[in-house]
Amino acid sequence: MKELTRGVVRFEKEIYPKRKDFFDKLIAKQFPRALFITCSDSRVVPNMITDSEPGDLFTIRNAGNIIPPYEEAMGGVSASIEYAVMVLNIKNIIVCGHTRCGAMHAAMHPESVSQMPIVKSWLNHSESARRIVMGHKDLPEEKRALIMVEENVLAQLDHLRTHPSVAAALARGDMELYGWVFDIVHGNVTSYDGEQGEFVPISAEHMPTATPPRRRRVL
Repeated sequence: MKELTRGVVRFEKEIYPKRKDFFDKLIAKQFPRALFITCSDSRVVPNMITDSEPGDLFTIRNAGNIIPPYEEAMGGVSASIEYAVMVLNIKNIIVCGHTRCGAMHAAMHPESVSQMPIVKSWLNHSESARRIVMGHKDLPEEKRALIMVEENVLAQLDHLRTHPSVAAALARGDMELYGWVFDIVHGNVTSYDGEQGEFVPISAEHMPTATPPRRRRVL
């Protein structure tokens, strides 16, 4: 805690005064560019990964970057999504998983959390991803772990689309969804490309989107 305390003192006495004009602009209202839903893992730092500033990201963090389907768990995650879309008018939502994820390892091996009933129940929201991984028993454990992380991101995007505020925005063509995986070993990020059906590297020229094609409404 001493290092954290020293950090607070440095922020108050050095960092904040130097950037007071910037922070003053954030006082009245926030205008985040995206809703960033990711894992609570301390090694995942959204603003560092995206090289963004305070005020750029509205963030939801929990074990396994999980999004319960609408009405199944009407808690903080659902409330934050609704607020982000309906009040902050956010147009971009990123669901970001990461390699070496303890939550995904536990989801793959539920016996490892048998003494943690709340954790075990929470990870049930990743069950579809686990079932897919079970079909790849012939692959090395490391490869299966990556598949678990990727499939969990896709599962949570499916859950996200059940939220009325998100479904309505998607139907209007007012929102883009992104599925990312941060590789903490190599420091790179891949994004799910809905057209190719796979995770691909991100480039400055192309940002793959997981948003499904807009349905044509027959009148």
